[in-house]
Amino acid sequence: MEQRISINTVSPQAYKAMYALEGYLAKSELSKTLKELIKIRASQINSCAYCIDMHTKDALKNGESNQRIFLVSAWKEAKKFFTQEEQTVLAMTEEITLISQQGLTDATYQKAIGLFTEVQVADIIMAIATINAWNRIAVSTHQEIN
Repeated sequence: MEQRISINTVSPQAYKAMYALEGYLAKSELSKTLKELIKIRASQINSCAYCIDMHTKDALKNGESNQRIFLVSAWKEAKKFFTQEEQTVLAMTEEITLISQQGLTDATYQKAIGLFTEVQVADIIMAIATINAWNRIAVSTHQEIN
C-alpha cells in the first residue's frame, strides 16, 4: 500500500490542533493504562495498523502485560483480566467508535458516571474521539508502520 499525502506536511496547523488535544489529554486525570486501552481498542475496531503498532508498544513501555494487550479485542470474554473501570472504558470506546450502531448507551453511560467523575467521563469521551480522528487520518493516508 503506497503512502498518500502527509497531512502534517501539507497542513501543519491541522496537526498542531490534534497535538493540542493530545497535550490536554496528557494532563488529564486519566491513567496511562486507560488511555492506552482506549487507543488500542479503537484502533483495532478501525483496523489502523499504524496506531495499533504504536499504542501496543507504548502500553508495553508503560508496564502493560503482553497477555492483557493480546486480550483487549476479546475483553468481554476475558473480564477477569480487566478492572470494572477498564471494562467500562472499553465498552465506551466500542460504543463511541461504532457510533452509528447505537452510540453510547444509557447503561454504559450510567456505569461510567458511577465510576468516574464528570470531568473524567468528559476526558474519556475526548480520548476516544481523538484516537478515532487519528485512526481516520492514518488509515486514509496509508500511514506506514515504522
